[in-house]
Amino acid sequence: MDYHMRVVFSLLLKEIRSNEESTDDSEEDESEEEPKLKYERLSNGVTEILQKDAASCMTVHEKFLALGTHYGKVYLLDVQGNITQKVDIVQVFGLYSGEEFHETFDCPIKIVAVHPQFVRSHCKQFVTGGKKLLLYEKTWMNRWKPSVLHEGEGNIRNVKWRGHLIAWANNMGVKILDMISKQRITNVPRDDISLRPDMYPCSLCWKDNLTLIIGWGTSVKICSVKERHASEMRDLPSRYVEIIFQFDTEFYISGLAPLCDQLVVLSYVKEVSEKTEMECCARPRLDIIQPLPESCEEISSDALTVRGFQENECRDYHLEHSEGESLFYIISPRDIVVAKERDQDDHIDWLLEKKKYEEALMAAEISQKTIKKHRILDIGLAYINHLVEKGEYDLAARKCQKILGKSTELWEFEVYKFKEIGQLKAISRYLPRRDPILKPLIYEMVLHEFLESDYEGFAMLIKEWPGDLYNNAIIVQVVVDHLKKDPQNRTLLRTLAELYTYDQRYGKALEIYLTLRHKDVFQLIHKHNLFSSIRDKIVLLMDFDSEKAVDMLLDNEDKISIDRVVEELENRPELQHVYLHKLFKRDHHKGQKYHEKQISLYAEYDRPNLLPFLRDSTHCPLEKALEICQQRNFVEETVYLLSRMGNSRSALKMIMEELYDVDKAIEFAKEQDDGELWEDLILYSIDKPPFITGLLNNIGTHVDPILLIHRIKEGMEIPNLRDSLVKILQDYNLQILLREGCKKILVADSLSLLKKMHRTQMKGVRVDEENICESCLSPILPSDASKSFSVTVFHCRHMFHKECLPIPSTMSPLQFCNICSAKHRGPGSAILEMKK
Repeated sequence: MDYHMRVVFSLLLKEIRSNEESTDDSEEDESEEEPKLKYERLSNGVTEILQKDAASCMTVHEKFLALGTHYGKVYLLDVQGNITQKVDIVQVFGLYSGEEFHETFDCPIKIVAVHPQFVRSHCKQFVTGGKKLLLYEKTWMNRWKPSVLHEGEGNIRNVKWRGHLIAWANNMGVKILDMISKQRITNVPRDDISLRPDMYPCSLCWKDNLTLIIGWGTSVKICSVKERHASEMRDLPSRYVEIIFQFDTEFYISGLAPLCDQLVVLSYVKEVSEKTEMECCARPRLDIIQPLPESCEEISSDALTVRGFQENECRDYHLEHSEGESLFYIISPRDIVVAKERDQDDHIDWLLEKKKYEEALMAAEISQKTIKKHRILDIGLAYINHLVEKGEYDLAARKCQKILGKSTELWEFEVYKFKEIGQLKAISRYLPRRDPILKPLIYEMVLHEFLESDYEGFAMLIKEWPGDLYNNAIIVQVVVDHLKKDPQNRTLLRTLAELYTYDQRYGKALEIYLTLRHKDVFQLIHKHNLFSSIRDKIVLLMDFDSEKAVDMLLDNEDKISIDRVVEELENRPELQHVYLHKLFKRDHHKGQKYHEKQISLYAEYDRPNLLPFLRDSTHCPLEKALEICQQRNFVEETVYLLSRMGNSRSALKMIMEELYDVDKAIEFAKEQDDGELWEDLILYSIDKPPFITGLLNNIGTHVDPILLIHRIKEGMEIPNLRDSLVKILQDYNLQILLREGCKKILVADSLSLLKKMHRTQMKGVRVDEENICESCLSPILPSDASKSFSVTVFHCRHMFHKECLPIPSTMSPLQFCNICSAKHRGPGSAILEMKK
């Protein structure tokens, strides 16, 4: 798996882990990090070779490997380590052609660098290292011509060729040659000259065509080859080298290779033996580090167990890599180990090993198209088993929803597993109810479990589960059996009613709901149209909730008539009143046949609403109502009935004598607006000073107060008389002011209208050929304009020929419009007389 993808995935898992329950063991070391690489030995033919010989160097291609040994042999291997070809002498030859090159050197040759195109086409250039760095080029005669690139600084320890650049290391440092210009462009000196270059050789690696990685001793340098600006060239090479990263490591470097923007470093390690207290060779380490400008950060570190590591030195280890597949080969004299980037299958293996099942499951889901070794289902089942073993039954049951999906077989298997450990209740909440649906036996088994130990839980499942998941008749019978032991158990009764509802036995369900006085009884009636079943249960419904019951009955008059309801409530008059009262509120006429009955019901159970009922009802028998109100001494109601029946004097007398309320008496007299009634009120009040005060304060606008004042006996003490007289005077003055104000407004409006009328009448009137005489109906103007004519036009806009109007009398010289006068519109006096 690509390293960056794994980093992103790790961040995602950290976020998830902070929000979900941790399912790892409490003793698990959360700080332990997952290794970045996995290892395996290159066996088969390699094992056979290294039993008799020792590896000295190796080069890697994406299709084959080339292994050199101490005995001077070269083996070509496939990527599994099988021998495909063996060469007993050192030579350069083409793998896909018959070309060969033989040369005798004055020292052993361990380093050969070939131009990268050699593995894809015919070889035309290569270099060798010994005491000299030699470049061999093929001439036009197909011969090899050697040329010395460098000499005089000791043995050439390492050579790497990439693109047009050749890098080599000798005892003094590292040089880079530009093959285009045939110029050496840099010299990177060796840092620690105390280390023998033959024991601690330089490691070189090209990251790309312009980036060289150098490892020597404990020092690492990353160099970038850059183009020199034209203005800076002069006699200098066109390219130069800049060290962009430089840092030291803890151990000696035996090899290095790039991994994205990080480095893979093979380190030679020495440690002090606890037994001998002497320094000895330890297992080599393969580290992944992140370069920083002047330091580095260790990402991972693995100690490698290679054969014979106790006898190896730093120079005995080498690191080669295959760029295309991120494979790293650790070469030692007796062993070759291949390091690979861990893929998603390896990552899941590690998570499962650490019992991080939640993360393993998520990793498998994200990479389900690329993983080859694992199945999401297998990981999920292992996760469920792990949770069950830990006793986290609810979490295990919850995970079943996601992991088991729509497989009925897996669901049923897990349900039986939970039954075996006595945890059916835990999985009950998560059982599928639609797509898929399990066998009815599964749901019945769970319901039996709850019914034996948890009535509330059983009731909850019955409420939540659709009725078609199980055999309803079987469950009903079991509940009935339990009710025989506990017949008053409300939970079981309520649940039995729901079961009857599922089974469409609504009548039985309704009986139970009414017995329990359950709030769902009205919903059940509406939903299943059970009005025919409640005709004889109206009293029970009213006793349970009279408001809801009455609303339901009134909303469904077509199903249960008003007469039927009144009949059913005959023995419960208080409920009968509630029903009829609400009926009257909705419609004053629907229950008119029961208005006489309602008088007694209001009088008995709801007197505050009796008077509003008497006022609003037009079907109430007044004599009957008066009789009941007089029997019960309901004064206000009796007063209203007397006044409505035309007996206002008796009503007033009752107010005065029974209520002794002058204000109400005055208000009653005002409503009736009857002079005789005012006279009776004055006569009744004349010997009662408090009543006289009330009359003086209120009578002024209806009766002349002088009539009352003249009748007051001399010497009678009247409370607040002065204030009452002042109020009368103030009321009188107010009336005068109002009259004067109205008069002023009337005069001003009349004058304004008169002026407006005068302005209107003073305006001219257009007379043309279209106008006619209203008397003779001839055109008002003569056809011959030379003839003389006389026309009269009235303010009403009617026009007449002068000769068509009657001659005015000597008594009244004014002329009037005949048409308007005949229609009584008032006189239309002449406003214009035209003559010619």
